[in-house]
Amino acid sequence: MLPFQDTKLSPKERAHDLCARLTSREKTGQLNQRLYGFQSVRREGERLTLDEAFRKEVLRFGGLGTLYGLYRADPWSGRNRENGLYGQNAVRAYNLAQRFVVEHSRFGIPMLVSSECPHGHQALDGYLLPVNLAAGATFQPELLYEAGKVCGRQLRELGVDLALVSTLDILRDPRWGRSEECYGEDPFHASCFARAIVRGIQSQGVAVVAKHFCAQGETTGGLNASAARIGPRELREIHLPAAKAVCQAGARGIMAAYNEIDGVPCHANETLLREILRGEFGFDGLIMADGCAIDRLNDQTGDTVASGALALRSGVEISLWDEGFSRLDEALERGLMDEETLNRAVERVLALKFERGLFERLYLPEERPLTFFSKEAFPQSLALSRESIVLLKNEGVLPLRAGETLALIGPAADDLYRQLGDYTPPVEPEAACTLLQGLRQMSGPERLLCYDNGSDPERAAALAAKADTVVLALGGSSSRFEQARFDTNGAALSGSMDCGEGVDSAGLRLPDGQHELFARVRAAAKKLVTVLIIGRPYAVPEIAEGSDGLLVAFYPGPWGGQALAEILLGRFSPSGRLPVSFPRHPGQLPVYYNPKAGIVPWSYADSKQGPLFSFGDGLGYGRIQYRDFELLPKPLPEGTLSEGTLPVDDTPVLELHFRAENPGPAEETAVPMLFVTDLESDVTRRVRELKAFDKKAVPAGESAAFSLTLTAEGLAVWNRRMERELQRGRFRLCLQDGGRSLYETIWTL
Repeated sequence: MLPFQDTKLSPKERAHDLCARLTSREKTGQLNQRLYGFQSVRREGERLTLDEAFRKEVLRFGGLGTLYGLYRADPWSGRNRENGLYGQNAVRAYNLAQRFVVEHSRFGIPMLVSSECPHGHQALDGYLLPVNLAAGATFQPELLYEAGKVCGRQLRELGVDLALVSTLDILRDPRWGRSEECYGEDPFHASCFARAIVRGIQSQGVAVVAKHFCAQGETTGGLNASAARIGPRELREIHLPAAKAVCQAGARGIMAAYNEIDGVPCHANETLLREILRGEFGFDGLIMADGCAIDRLNDQTGDTVASGALALRSGVEISLWDEGFSRLDEALERGLMDEETLNRAVERVLALKFERGLFERLYLPEERPLTFFSKEAFPQSLALSRESIVLLKNEGVLPLRAGETLALIGPAADDLYRQLGDYTPPVEPEAACTLLQGLRQMSGPERLLCYDNGSDPERAAALAAKADTVVLALGGSSSRFEQARFDTNGAALSGSMDCGEGVDSAGLRLPDGQHELFARVRAAAKKLVTVLIIGRPYAVPEIAEGSDGLLVAFYPGPWGGQALAEILLGRFSPSGRLPVSFPRHPGQLPVYYNPKAGIVPWSYADSKQGPLFSFGDGLGYGRIQYRDFELLPKPLPEGTLSEGTLPVDDTPVLELHFRAENPGPAEETAVPMLFVTDLESDVTRRVRELKAFDKKAVPAGESAAFSLTLTAEGLAVWNRRMERELQRGRFRLCLQDGGRSLYETIWTL
């Protein structure tokens, strides 16, 4: 027995021994993830064959490091129900590919399999969730944790080792097409959800690769992969907390981002990847490249081989579809890097393979039936949908009254893929519910007077005039299923999408004449409820002003139509809160709620001041009353005040206790948020910062107790020396729910 075959040794010890036995070409192969895995196994009926490109890649490197997207299905991959992998043929395909890799590796090294899971597994029969922006709107990270466990279980059954999960991007410019992949605009809020999804998926034995690191949501002009023109303070205050959170949660992988930060591309940023991620955050997992990103370093190096070496030296360890990493052995011969750097990366990859037990469990059992992930057995996706829907306006029209006739109008009313967001596989009709289907099932066909998709505004207006209340379903689309064309990395180049990767917006107007449709329907309708099913905030002041009721659903997932119908009909009271602010006009941007203090933000001579709707806004059908506030400072470690500092960690500093009472006739949900303003600091602080939140359902006529805690870390500041420090001084504490101020005080540390 060779040492690497000894299961009594640690994964790192086994990896060190095996790496020493590999040639530089074999080592290079272990760091590569060049193939489109969905093309690697061909299916014709029940017949499976290996693609020639897959065979050549394995033979070239004497093995394979990682195979991307074996099960991916969508228009870019070209895989669907007729030629894609699902059920038992997916298991057989995994075994077929893995067997070829193992049998053509001198030491029988298996491959890792990576798969996209930004909001559920992007595969046929994949268990799908609402997009991240919807998850953020729930203000309930524990619910995302439970949904993540379901996703992780499905990935595990198919042998997926690495789940590529959007967790790290902070939404600072809604013009960015990938806004839907963010949990919101606030770093503390986003960190809670990032930690939850990593814990949920990894609890099922699947490693998460959290993406994208770092500051991709900052953008220049809202353009995808553009420069983040920020300094270290903005980076640390806004964009690094989520990455630190997933490291603390034990994430096994991090994906570098396309953008540059202050002139340095993330894939070539040794300070970011080695000093901060590994040194400060203690990250011990794998760092993966984004698609084709290493070859984009050619703009700096002018040489593909040099680009691969630069990325490896900077900290990247697994490639994605690029050429640069496929020539690392050549880079070694040219002296562009040393062998120690190459070995360090290879040992990390091999250690993960040993850690996951791949050498002892090479293949999946083909006789074992796969789990059917139905809504009934796994209701977490529907629960997220219900909790995510935000009511922003209600002038007595919601919930819809019994006996009223309804007209449902609009392009988002019966288009499933407008509910699902980008990175979505084909979905079977019986595995989803649109708004039209939900209203028909729950209100009855006799009450639903008519439905029209709004393609003819004149006809839509005529139908609207016949109904007591009109429900107008508007929104955007990240659907790849309508004649979209794609770049080599899968980003959209054209098609009907107005949101999603590669689809950025200058004007933030709803597409396809929907503003004109709204005006015609508004003029004809007696009462108008507008439902926005969207993947980003749009500038919709006319729609907000003209609607009697306004609901926002950030791509609410396959069961979003059911959740919307339940809320419209009053079966549930809406409990979502905005995770991102809405501008009145794109010329106002940025309009996030937490700019730096010192000026009056968004004050323009030709526009109303402030955002149209702000982070945290949202209503229920009833009204929670808050009372019995009690502020309790915690005992501090002896001597810390006299020394002028406190340790910056999760030590509780202050607790706010209170009760939420529901005097109404139906259950309502309390979503209290505690904002802090640092009034005395040696650097400019933000006008306010979210530091704690909670969410609880309160039955009719009952109350619930809450306790929100402020920690030393939560109150600390990056001082002038860019050191994390808790400074003594005064803080303004403000408790809010739905944008309504509940309690405010000044507290001195």
